[in-house]
This record gives sequence, structure tokens and C-alpha cells, in this order.
Amino acid sequence: MLRRKLLGGTAAIVVMALTAPAAYAGTSEALLKKLHDKGILDDAEYQTLLREEQAEQAKPAPAAQPAQAASGDGNLVHATDSGIGLVVGPATIRFSGSINGFYVHDRPDTPSATTAVVGGIANVGGNNTSAVRNGLLPGFLKVDATTNQGGWDVGAHFGMYPGINSAAWGALGANNGGQPTALATAGIDFRQTYLTLGHKGFGELKIGRDIGLFGSDAILNDITLLSSGPPGGNVAPANTTLGRIGSGYIYTDFQPQITYTTPSFSGLQASVGVFQPLQSLTAPAQSNSSPDFQGKITYDGKWSSVATHLWVSGMTQRHNALVGSSYTGRGLDFGGKFTVGPVALTGYYYTAKGLGTTVLNLFDTDASGHPRGSHGYYAQALVSVGKLGIGGSYGASYLDFANAADAAANPTLVRKNSSWVGQLRYGMTSWVTLIGEYVHSQADAHNGNKAQSDAIALGGILFF
Repeated sequence: MLRRKLLGGTAAIVVMALTAPAAYAGTSEALLKKLHDKGILDDAEYQTLLREEQAEQAKPAPAAQPAQAASGDGNLVHATDSGIGLVVGPATIRFSGSINGFYVHDRPDTPSATTAVVGGIANVGGNNTSAVRNGLLPGFLKVDATTNQGGWDVGAHFGMYPGINSAAWGALGANNGGQPTALATAGIDFRQTYLTLGHKGFGELKIGRDIGLFGSDAILNDITLLSSGPPGGNVAPANTTLGRIGSGYIYTDFQPQITYTTPSFSGLQASVGVFQPLQSLTAPAQSNSSPDFQGKITYDGKWSSVATHLWVSGMTQRHNALVGSSYTGRGLDFGGKFTVGPVALTGYYYTAKGLGTTVLNLFDTDASGHPRGSHGYYAQALVSVGKLGIGGSYGASYLDFANAADAAANPTLVRKNSSWVGQLRYGMTSWVTLIGEYVHSQADAHNGNKAQSDAIALGGILFF
């Protein structure tokens, strides 16, 4: 571009006309010639400016500079190499999320004296129900900000989990029953907020709220995680369905914790943590003085052509009763997932005392605080051929009486919750999976009462 020259009375015209960027090589020289031909530049001025312009264009073009942060401090801003995110100076910010929705039609059992089961997962009601709702997962948006400081990998993590159905706010927050009325709004389950600190030789320390250790692999490897499973209440949908919660495993939950995870040693890794002690949902009032302790060991490897994921986890917590008996709740589980070509097989089992059923500390004791035993399992298979997947699973959860007095006082308490699930998947795009599912649920009481319900779920889920 021409350098501006103050040439007596012609300065204003020359500055305005000659400082615009050239559209292509030679434009400035042509403009100078026109100005000379029109008498605006005399011969000496024309020759001087022409020589300077030719010398300017002969210089090599400066290298393109990357964009800089708005602060102007030299921190570069650019997209991450993979996923959705950006690098801002020393920090990497990543976004991930999911949205899902299903039409769920449930056919409940007919109410009668023989279908009453306290704690049963099968629905009982006078009419069939329809709902447009989330599956086992609500939607979620997760934001991770990570960096390296003084040789340590440091991260801040936030996970918001909004459902699509309106929430009836109460003691369980967004996990209360829904409120399908006009002018109601969906609830945000802000279940993740934690920091991480680690490096390659140390492992990782996590402080904050995140998924628990005991029972976590059970739900993360469950095929109903992406779909519905038993719907639970379908008249007024809550934030999620049940999936296989309560008919195969106890829900791990998202809990305040300080957890340490070792580095991976040839696929073997261990985690141990101290957790916020939970109070029982059904036992007498408590004031717990000791934390909840949880641990997990996982192994990932390949035996011949079989990809293998194995796990074992456990937890223990002392419950200090204000009235009645104090007790210790404890649980142990183990499972494995084996993948050979298009076939994935998963098996899982848990046993517990004083943990209850379905969710942690639900029906965990009798009215006096004596702990009840429980156990459960599930088995599943998923065959994936191209974009099509066909899966099926069966699971059951069992709850025992604490003693003879408990049996006499609670004859309709659930003895067994079980469900069959058949599933068809179609991977429409790399983000979107369409899913159809049939679910049969059954609840059996200790006194022989029984309830059954059947549901169909049709919808899809998106991950990015």
C-alpha cells in the first residue's frame, strides 16, 4: 500500500485516494498514472511515488499472525484439536452434552388387594398412561476447564442436568414427581461440581460432587442408560425413568466426596474416597458422626480377541440413630463386560446389609433401626451390526426382612423387583441414536402380592 506523502496543495487528494488497500497487484501504479495524467501529480512527484511504491511491493509479505485474546496480553485463542472447545492461553475449555426424549406408554396393573407392594417398581392404576419424557438420563451440559500449573494437571468441572418435564419441587429437588400443568417449568439437577488435581506418576485427586464409586459401573454399563427401562411414575413424569435402578442394582447417586484414583498399571486402576454420610430415607432420625467410605478397582484389557472390562466396588457407613438402633450399612458388588466382535455381554451382582433397595438407604432398616439385607443382579447382551443394535436384559433386586417382628409389621414390603427389557437401536448419525424399547416390570411382596406392568418407549438421544 502506498505511503502517504504530503505534497503541497495535493496532499488531501493523494492521502484519500492512495491509502486504500490494493485489490490486486499493480492497482496502486495504475492509480498513480491516472493522477499524473489528470495533472494532479507533476512528473517529479509521479516518479518519486512510483519508485517508492515499487520498492514497497518488492518487500516480502509479513507472516500471518494467529488471533490473540481480546486482552492483548499475547494469550492465543484457538479451537481444540478434537471435540467442541477452545484453548484460551494456558487453559482448555471443553463442552459436552446430551439431549433425549421418549414417548412412553405404560399399561399398569389393576388395583386390588393382591397388587399392593410397598416399594414395588411395577405401576398400578386404573388407566393406561402416556408421557413425553426423559429416559434414564436427563439432558446434560458439562463444562470442563483444564490447565497445567507447576507440573500438575488442574481441572474445574461443572455438570448441569436439566429434564424436559416440569418439576414439582420438594425434598428431592428436580427428582421429585413431575408437575404436568401449564406454566410449570423444568428443573435443573446440578449434580456435578468438582476439581481435579493430578499428574502422570501421581494419579488424580477429586474434590467436589460427582458420581459415587459403589454401583457406578453397574449403571454406566446398563443398556437402559440410553433409553427408558421401567418408567416409574408415568402420570406425572419426574426428571428420569428408573432404567434398571431397583431391578438389578442400587443407584450409585452423585455425592460430595474426596476421592483419589491411582494411575493405570497395565489396565489395573483403583479408587478410594471419603464421602458425605447419607441419612436413611426410611429409618429413625440420625446424626451421623463418621463419613461414608467407598472404593473401586477396575481392569481393562484384551484376552485374545475379547475386550474386557472388570470391576469390583464397595462401601461402608456407620449410621448413628437419635432413637432406636445404630447400625452399619455396607455393600459389595462386582461385574464384567466382554466384547467379541459385534457382541457385548455384561453381568453384574451386588450384596448389601443396611443399604436398602432401589436407591441408597431406602427401606434399609425396620422401624427400630435394625438393618435389612439385600442383593441383586442383571445380565444383558447387545449385538451391533453396522448402525443397527439389538439388545436385551433381565435383572432383579431382592430385599429381606430384618427379623420376625419386621415381617409381622410389614407383610406387603417388596421382596423382589424384576424387569425384562428388549431394545432396538439405530445410529442415525454420529450424534443421534434412535431407540425403541419394550419393558415388562414385576414387583413381588413378601406376603405373595404381585403387580405387573408393561411399557413401550420410542424416542432418541443425542450426544456431542
